[in-house]
Amino acid sequence: MNTLFSFKYWPSLTAFLLLGLGLGLSSCEDFLEEDPQDRIAQSNFYATAQDAESAVNAIYAYLGSYSAGNTAGIYHSTFWITVGLASDEMINNQLGTLWNDELGTFSHNAENANALEIWQMHYKVIYLANIAIDRIPLINMDPTLRDRLVNEAKFLRGLMYFNLVRMYGRVPLLVSENSPLFPEAASPEAIYGQIIQDLTAAEALPPDGSIQEGRATRGAAKALLAKVYLTQGNFPLASAKALEVINSGTYALWEDFADVFKLSSRGGKEAIFSVGFGDADGAIIFWEVGQFNVRLLPAELSRHRAAVSNTHGWQVATPDLYNSFSDEDERKAVTFMTELVADNGNVIPLSRIHIQKFWDSVADPTAGGSYNDFPVIRYADVLLIYAEAKAEEGDFTTANLYLNRVRNRAGLADVEITGIAAFREAILEERRKEFVAEGHRWFDLVRMNKLEEKVQQAKGLPVDPAYYLFPIPQRERNVNPNLPQNTGY
Repeated sequence: MNTLFSFKYWPSLTAFLLLGLGLGLSSCEDFLEEDPQDRIAQSNFYATAQDAESAVNAIYAYLGSYSAGNTAGIYHSTFWITVGLASDEMINNQLGTLWNDELGTFSHNAENANALEIWQMHYKVIYLANIAIDRIPLINMDPTLRDRLVNEAKFLRGLMYFNLVRMYGRVPLLVSENSPLFPEAASPEAIYGQIIQDLTAAEALPPDGSIQEGRATRGAAKALLAKVYLTQGNFPLASAKALEVINSGTYALWEDFADVFKLSSRGGKEAIFSVGFGDADGAIIFWEVGQFNVRLLPAELSRHRAAVSNTHGWQVATPDLYNSFSDEDERKAVTFMTELVADNGNVIPLSRIHIQKFWDSVADPTAGGSYNDFPVIRYADVLLIYAEAKAEEGDFTTANLYLNRVRNRAGLADVEITGIAAFREAILEERRKEFVAEGHRWFDLVRMNKLEEKVQQAKGLPVDPAYYLFPIPQRERNVNPNLPQNTGY
């Protein structure tokens, strides 16, 4: 694991500030466990270009890498599992995980372990980004590299705040390593203002293909900005930014939906920003394997295939999600597993609907820890952002054209939708099918005010309006008296 520190326990946000937690800062025995080989004095760090690159690499490391106990970085598992369970997408199948059961049944509260971990990990990344943004400009180094590294840190900070503001609403807005000990929560408007400022700066990054795979690029900044503007309801700016990505000529859809998730496609033409797992192979990667297959592939696979190990099927698809796909939709067979073929040739029916799309069974027949990337933003997302924004602007000709590009790739016929209500429903349904288990569904349902309706349809559960936000973790509020609680918790 290529990080400067390993952490035994995750402290609260306030504890981060108390510790001055960052690269090369002093440690506390209760929270910090240093590798002596990696100990770097604060006075000697942030002096060279190599120090600057190490500081930014540390930010990337905590997007996916192992951190403590059974938890890990932002996109390792907890984040995308949480927003899948708290929607109409997933059901928890992991015995003994009360926190996941709560999310899947909409009974979670401010004590939920996942909500706490997501909060703490995001602020960990933000704090590391703040250190890099504050200190790298003071280093005497090549100005082009210096600017690039600072803008990568700003992209990552913007991404973290975009996740936080959508999940929790009012959160502390920390943009310097010298933050107040008990920060107050900022308004969503202020947070979005900072996100836009960071991502606009990141538009100066080099394009894809010109720097190391896995790093933030110009296209990633523009694509995320398009998504931010769409979430805000600023459709002209959303469509304009999405079109800049489309017209860049850098990205394209794979002809076959299955190719999106092949290991040979990592960093390929549809990947705009991904978090890497597996062997480094020239990419920026800090943790050996991802959790897609461990969590999503059925336990029966390990029992009936000798080459396969460490599959548990802890989270499964709702029948409503599976049944929403027509048989003509080529994504259905790629996305789901409802039966498996054993080594002896027997076909084993599965009692649950499992999600298999991240498993490249040819390139990685053992299936356990996945070498695949987590797709934070891919080109299909930009096409659907553009389609939705153009429909909201009243240009249904363009909107249908770009919606149909995604549908056609799935083997589906063109649609021609002219009413805005019908188009909103169509785009929500298309996003549901295109991005299964990619961490989008809860955000889409909340953005379109459909959480209650769709969960009731899929799970037969009433959804309190409070669940349009996640609770501010109670542990954080116990430490910081300036944090308010979201309504309903």
